[in-house]
Amino acid sequence: MEGEYSKKKRSEDDEEHLFHVIYKVPSADGPYGRAKHAQLVQKDPEAALVWFWKAINAGDRVDSALKDMAVVMKQLDRTEEAIEAIKSFRVLCSRNSQESIDNILLDLYKKCGRIDEQIALLKQKLRSIYRGEAFNGRPTKTARSHGKKFQVSVKQETSRLLGNLGWAYMQKSNYMAAEVVYKKAQMIDPDDNKACNLAFCLMKRARYDEARSILKDILLGRTQGAEAIRTRSRAQELLTELENETQMLPLDLLGLDLDEDFVDGLERLMNAWAPSRSRRLPIFEEISTSRDQLAC
Repeated sequence: MEGEYSKKKRSEDDEEHLFHVIYKVPSADGPYGRAKHAQLVQKDPEAALVWFWKAINAGDRVDSALKDMAVVMKQLDRTEEAIEAIKSFRVLCSRNSQESIDNILLDLYKKCGRIDEQIALLKQKLRSIYRGEAFNGRPTKTARSHGKKFQVSVKQETSRLLGNLGWAYMQKSNYMAAEVVYKKAQMIDPDDNKACNLAFCLMKRARYDEARSILKDILLGRTQGAEAIRTRSRAQELLTELENETQMLPLDLLGLDLDEDFVDGLERLMNAWAPSRSRRLPIFEEISTSRDQLAC
């Protein structure tokens, strides 16, 4: 019996060591380490939440504890609680962690349908880019996805945020604002997924020829991979819908809801990337024209 106990204990110790190596969790017996053990080894999210709270209160790796706790809460469909926790305790976190906390908050807003707050935060993050505050002043940042690290440029991040902003406007059926934002995103860092969304907005606004041209360009693409195949499939569905459409809804004259300083910031950013442009970009002329029309 004693030999079996020793063997079991040694196996548990090996498992514990492997856990710390893989997840890079401190081996100290602190609340954050206990929280991660409950989350990843014991698979007990409720117990993990208790220890994450204790870690925050004890000042034990508060940045990581708050972000990890919010992720676990989202998995448990306690999204609203996660949002309030972030709003209450992010002041305890370091400046370097605020950007990643924003990204978690955006995901939580999206999950629970708080679109207006999502839009406000996206515009705030875009303004921080215009002010040169993104990535702590560096031109790139290291991101992680599915365990792999990669570099993201400011231009790529701007396009990503604009794409998310366009999607949020689409959820509010504000296709005019979504169109403007998606066009800007495509000028900065184009991709077929955002192009599909732009075509959808144009269809909603009865701009069939423009939408058809964009969708046909997507279908002519030669990019491989699962994502590219899904995007082309969606483009084909939209094109079929467009061709079969006999009557579209009236143009929805919703306001752009794009602040003047927000629009000016976009233009300044584009001018910085293309200094040879001395006049307002056509897209901004369209924004101004649309705003004047709506004012009338």
